[in-house]
Amino acid sequence: MVKRSLASLDVRNQKVLVRVDFNVPIEQGVEAIASYDQRLRATLPTINYLLERHCRVILCSHLGRPQGKVNDGLRLAPVGDRLAVLLGHPVTSLRDCVGPEVESAVSQMRAGDIVLLENLRFHPGEEENDPKFGQSLASLADCFVMDAFAVAHRAHASTVGITQHLPSAMGLLVQREVEALTRALESPQPPLAALMGGAKVSDKILVLENLLDKLDHLYIGGGMAVTFLRSRFVGTGASSVEEDRLGFARDILERARARKIEVHLPRDVVIANQFAAEPGQIRTVSAHQVPAGWYVMDIGPETAAEFARSLKKCQTIIWNGPMGVFEMPRFSQGTRAVANAIAGLPGVTTIVGGGSTAEAVEELGLMDQITHVSTGGGASLEFLEGKELPGIAALPDA
Repeated sequence: MVKRSLASLDVRNQKVLVRVDFNVPIEQGVEAIASYDQRLRATLPTINYLLERHCRVILCSHLGRPQGKVNDGLRLAPVGDRLAVLLGHPVTSLRDCVGPEVESAVSQMRAGDIVLLENLRFHPGEEENDPKFGQSLASLADCFVMDAFAVAHRAHASTVGITQHLPSAMGLLVQREVEALTRALESPQPPLAALMGGAKVSDKILVLENLLDKLDHLYIGGGMAVTFLRSRFVGTGASSVEEDRLGFARDILERARARKIEVHLPRDVVIANQFAAEPGQIRTVSAHQVPAGWYVMDIGPETAAEFARSLKKCQTIIWNGPMGVFEMPRFSQGTRAVANAIAGLPGVTTIVGGGSTAEAVEELGLMDQITHVSTGGGASLEFLEGKELPGIAALPDA
């Protein structure tokens, strides 16, 4: 279903409330914001679009999980400071998101001004989708723009409730996300590949169910691969196995074989005698020769090379989940090899799901060489599962 775009919303000279996602890893310190500002950069096109039309721009976001209470460590002012640098334009950070002081500050705004409201989740009404809280937010503006894809799967006051009170539309970021993911799901250029990783099969069950009939290739790495290997009665040492998902893994493999989908599982793996960043011993062994007491930490170099060679034959690649324990540098090589292999492939559409996969691509400096890197981990996963996202569904149709 096509939703109203920003171009179809009359915003000129209006006060525009924009739901953005500035939920950056603030726990790493204010200085780290500049290293993890993809979500801020992704909103710049929408903000600049509004500035060009002489809007008064009111930004709202959450940060962390303050549980409905004020937490000084989760204030948005440092994020506003970084945004001002990226925009080259002043951003005024307020100390609350509703109430008389906020209303007074907004009433004094002039065309081209930008204010950033305080952390929405300091108020329990945000996550509860409380009608009064939603109405208080709506009273600040003339119209609403949803540009926070990463929280589009949450039915909160600032994503769903507010649309009942204001003329609303998708922002440029949300529009780009929806269009890229929809194309990959509904009209992909074959051969279509799904590259699945991450810790758990259970996190990807619905994605696999939704994609399987459309695939030409299925690649499985990360912790997921351990359960798939075990489903083939391969020993996996001390690695965590989802025993309750072994049947599902076998079923996926059988259905893939019946549909002539080429399944790629690790041939070799990097193992360690401890699940730690600096274990006592590290080895590379055949995926069928993992010793008892050892942990599978990454796909091996032979597997990474095979994945890379095969992926280059595909025309559409959907990637969700790292190939190993990427956050531990010693076990990031598989993810690095695959990322470098698909980056910049000429004529190939590459879609990277959000969360840890997007963080890996950003850390490797490959953002500009991927067709689309989603800003939303959970939201992109649910979209790939075929679910309706409340924050998108609440917007008016085009």
